Amino acid sequence: MERVNSFLGKHLWVQVVLSLLVACAVVLLLSPERSIASVPLYVVFASVGGVGVMLAVRRREKRAAGGSVDRLVSLDRKLRRGEVPTAPQERQAMRDLVEQRLHRSRHRVAAQVFVAGLFCAVVVLTALTAGLPQTLGMGLFAGVFLGWLVLYGNRQHRRLRAMHTELTAEAGQDRRR
Repeated sequence: MERVNSFLGKHLWVQVVLSLLVACAVVLLLSPERSIASVPLYVVFASVGGVGVMLAVRRREKRAAGGSVDRLVSLDRKLRRGEVPTAPQERQAMRDLVEQRLHRSRHRVAAQVFVAGLFCAVVVLTALTAGLPQTLGMGLFAGVFLGWLVLYGNRQHRRLRAMHTELTAEAGQDRRR
């Protein structure tokens, strides 16, 4: 799994392609009446904004990590494992990366509630306008996605908080010396 994470971290285009393929599969499952040729065009058009945001976030994180994709992947691996960097430059880069991610996730609870409300509305509207299979599919998708969103988001936030605590505690000890 570590190799997969490293590969996906280094090659952002693979993440985009895999996301688009999954989105195409979901659209085909939820709207079987669509032609197979129109689904990729629809998904690509609908995903342009998300890909742009992903590229902008990646550029900022790469800058915070020192300007290198390999360094960003290395810091991300250490963050997932809970390893605090020992080199002063690497600690500073990790501190910048963690602070940036914490700042970006400061409204995560409100965003999770908003997304849950949107998914509930979509399930209700699907129930009112589509058949039972589409409603069940959308309900299942919404439940699984929201569960994953909350569990993974909370886990990532705990990691960021723990690393921030470690880095600021070490910075405080370094200042006292």
